[in-house]
Amino acid sequence: MIQRTDTRVRDSGVTVTGNGDVYIGMQLRDSDKQAFRRVAEDQLRRLRYVLVAPPRMGEARAVLADSGTVILDGVPGIGRSAVARVLLHEHHRDCGVFRELPAGEEDELPLHDPALVGTGDQLLLDLSAADDRRWAAAQADLPALRKTVHEQRAHLVVVMPYRGVLDPDLQYCRVVLERPPGIGVFRRHLRLHGVPPEQYLQPDGTVTGFLTADRPMREIAEFADLVRRARDAGQPGDGFAQWCETAGRARNDGRRDAAALVAKLREAPQRALLIAVSMLHGAHADVVHRAAEQLLSLLEPPSESVSPLQQRDLAERLLDISATAAITGQVRFEKLDFDSAVRAHVWDHMPDLRPHLGTWAASVVELNDPHVVTVVRDSLVERVAGEYLRTGRADELGYLVERWSTGTTSRPRLEAAVHALTRGLADPVHARDFRRQIYQWCANGRLEGELARVLVRVCADVLATSHPDQALVRLYHLARRERGTTRARQALCDLVAGSRRLHRVLLDRLARSDFSPAHLGIFLQASDPELLTLHSGTSHALIDEQSAQRSLTACWHAVLTELPPPQWQAEARRWLHRAAAGTGPHSGLLLDLLVSAAQRCTEKRGEAFALLYACARDAERAGPEDAVRAAETTGLLLHKISAAQGIAPATPPTTSPRGTRP
Repeated sequence: MIQRTDTRVRDSGVTVTGNGDVYIGMQLRDSDKQAFRRVAEDQLRRLRYVLVAPPRMGEARAVLADSGTVILDGVPGIGRSAVARVLLHEHHRDCGVFRELPAGEEDELPLHDPALVGTGDQLLLDLSAADDRRWAAAQADLPALRKTVHEQRAHLVVVMPYRGVLDPDLQYCRVVLERPPGIGVFRRHLRLHGVPPEQYLQPDGTVTGFLTADRPMREIAEFADLVRRARDAGQPGDGFAQWCETAGRARNDGRRDAAALVAKLREAPQRALLIAVSMLHGAHADVVHRAAEQLLSLLEPPSESVSPLQQRDLAERLLDISATAAITGQVRFEKLDFDSAVRAHVWDHMPDLRPHLGTWAASVVELNDPHVVTVVRDSLVERVAGEYLRTGRADELGYLVERWSTGTTSRPRLEAAVHALTRGLADPVHARDFRRQIYQWCANGRLEGELARVLVRVCADVLATSHPDQALVRLYHLARRERGTTRARQALCDLVAGSRRLHRVLLDRLARSDFSPAHLGIFLQASDPELLTLHSGTSHALIDEQSAQRSLTACWHAVLTELPPPQWQAEARRWLHRAAAGTGPHSGLLLDLLVSAAQRCTEKRGEAFALLYACARDAERAGPEDAVRAAETTGLLLHKISAAQGIAPATPPTTSPRGTRP
C-alpha cells in the first residue's frame, strides 16, 4: 500500500484553486482522454501567464539552449518546477512531447536507457524531493541520459534536491534560482483573476503583512485566490482594501472560528448538517439536506420518526451553522472560505469520522437527485481526497479508491474512484506514492470488482498525459492479467499507436517476456503492420529499425511455435495485405520478418512455411488489393521461403516488381 508521508509544501509555483473546489472540473468517461489533455494544456498556458520569472531564469534559459540540459537548484517554494515546465514549453516542437521521466520506480526503464528519449522531446526530471540514495543513482545515469538527449535533439530540465551534492562534471549545467518578488507574484495572480491594476497597485497593510514572510509561491497564489473570492462575494461598494481584509480574516481566523462553532453545536443533526455543507459547499439545498440525513443515519441508529410538520425547517437549521440558502437554492456559509476551515477541523480533530466519511461520500454521489450534477459529485470527491492528502494519508485514500471500485458498485461510484485517483496523481507531494500504488495494483494486486476498469481509465487518460512510459508499464501488466475482456489490451495498443518510441519499447518488452498466450495476444494486436510501416518526411518507419526487427522476429517465432494457427492466421493475413498494398522496401521486409520467424522453428519449420503460404493464398482471395498485386506478393513469399530452405537464389526473379529489403 501507499506509504504515509508527512505533508510538506512543494514548489510547484502555481495552484489551480485555493479553496478546495474542483481541481480538474470534469468526469473522466471513456471519451474524455482528449478533454483531459486539453485541461493539462490549459494549465500549462495558465502557468506561463502567472509565472513571474525569478532572478537567473534567463541564465537557465541560455544554459538549456546551449547544452540541451539545465539543472535547477534553489530554496524550496520559489517555483523551480514551474520554471522547469515553462523552459521546456519554450522548446516545444511538433516532433516531440513534454513528459516527466521516472526515476527509480518499479519496472521502469533506467535513465541511461536510450529508449527513454524520443526525437525532440521535452523532458522533466523532478528530483526536488529525492533522498540522497535516489539523487546519487540519478546522477550516475545523467551522463548517458544527456548524451541521448543531445543525439535526439531533445531538452532536459532536472530539478535537484535543495542542498544536494552535485558532481563537479555537472556543475556547469547548474543554475541556482532566486526567489521572485512576492508582490509581483501576488499581482500577477490578481491580474489573472481580472482585478484591475488601479485596485491591486494600491498599497495595502494586509498584503504587506502577509508578504513579510518568505511565502512559497503556492501560498501566495492561494491568498490571491482568496482576495478574488472576497471580491466576488463582497458588497458593491467594497474596494481592494476590504477584499484583502476579508481574505486575511478567512486565512487567519477560519480554523479558530470553525473550532468554536463545532464546540457550540452539541447535537448530532447539527453537526451532520455542518459537515454536509462543508463537503457540498455550493450545492443545492435538497442535496445538502439528503446528504446530512444520510450521514446521520450512517452514524446513529434511527430514532423514532417525527412528523415533518414538527421538525425545524432547513433555513432555521442553516442559521445554527452560519449558513444560508440563496434564492437559487445553493447553500453557502456566510464567511469566506469557512467550508475549508470546517473540513480541516473535522478531519484533524474528529478522526473516528474519517472512515465513515468515505462511505458517506460514495452514497452521496449515487443520490438519484436532479441537483446531483457532475460538478457536485466531482467537488465532493475533490474535497474528500483533498483532506486525505492534506493530512498525509495517501494510503487511506488509496484504500478508499479500492473500496469504491470493488463489491457492489455503480457508474457514479466508479467515476468517483477515477476522480480520486486523478486528484492523487496531481498532488505535488503524493503523486509518486500514487504511481507506486497503481503499479502494485496493476502488476501484483487482487483486481476484484471493477478496479481493473478504473485503473485502465486512469492509466490511459490521466497518467499517459504526463508519464506515458509509466502508463505503458501499468497497462501492460493489466493486459497480461485480464480475463474475459480486452479493455486493457486495447488501451495499451491505442497508447503505443500514437508514439513510435513507445511502440518500440513495448515490442522490446514483449520480446523479452515468457511468451505466454497473454503476451502473444498483446503482440498480435500491437504489431499492426500499418503502424510499423508508417513514416513521415522527418522520420523513418519503426520497421526500419534493427531493434524493432529483432523484436518482431522473436515474437513471431513464438507465435508460430506456441499458438494454434487459428489464433494468428488473421494477423498474418493483415501483414500480407499490407505487403501487397505497399510500393516500397517495406513490402519485402514484412515478408522477410515472417519468413525469418518461421525459419527459426527447427522441427516445425516446414509446417510453419506451409501455413504462411496457405495464409498468403487466403489473403489473395480476401484482400482489398487487386488480384495481380496479391498474386505477386504470394509469389514473392514463396520465393523467400524457397531461398530460406536453400532451394532458390536469394535474389527474387527480375520479372517481379516486388523488392526485398534494401
